[in-house]
Amino acid sequence: MSERNTAIRSLHDLGLAAWFGGSLMGAIGLNGAAGDEGGTEAARDRISSSGWAKWVPVNAAAIGAHLFGGGGLLAANAHRVATQQGVAASTTAKTVVTAAALAATAYARVLGKKIELASSSDPQDAEKAQKHPVDLHKARRQLAYAQWAVPALTGGLVVLNALHGEQQRPIEQIPGMWERARSVTHLCAVKPA
Repeated sequence: MSERNTAIRSLHDLGLAAWFGGSLMGAIGLNGAAGDEGGTEAARDRISSSGWAKWVPVNAAAIGAHLFGGGGLLAANAHRVATQQGVAASTTAKTVVTAAALAATAYARVLGKKIELASSSDPQDAEKAQKHPVDLHKARRQLAYAQWAVPALTGGLVVLNALHGEQQRPIEQIPGMWERARSVTHLCAVKPA
């Protein structure tokens, strides 16, 4: 009933695993270590910013792999999205949560970069920071929320992936397709006058 999609499923799942795990480790481990080791707020910002900056290319690759794999899975399962009851709704939910996770990730990076520039000891960074002043207290608070939103949202994607896996089981596909066909024919039936 279904063919194997091991490569795209692996890209999808490994990308999401890295995105979720990296964001959770950063929020707990990296920020916690920066808090323990940085003597001042500026020192904590520099330590944390340095670690997050090193993570950016890996995170970008993980997100790219997840999105590429997700697109491939959507193409491979388009027939199920169209014909199996519940799959279109869970796919829509997954798309919305993915967009929110992408937005939270981008917002966290923008805030992190602002804090990085403001706390840098590099004269060029200090000059850039002076041209675009930022309320550090507010930016730190917003960054903390954004950094926790990313693992929360990507964790939600892990749960939606589990739902998709359950919906793909043969025992779920046939009744789901039957229910979908039944509901569509019910809507299309013309009532006699």
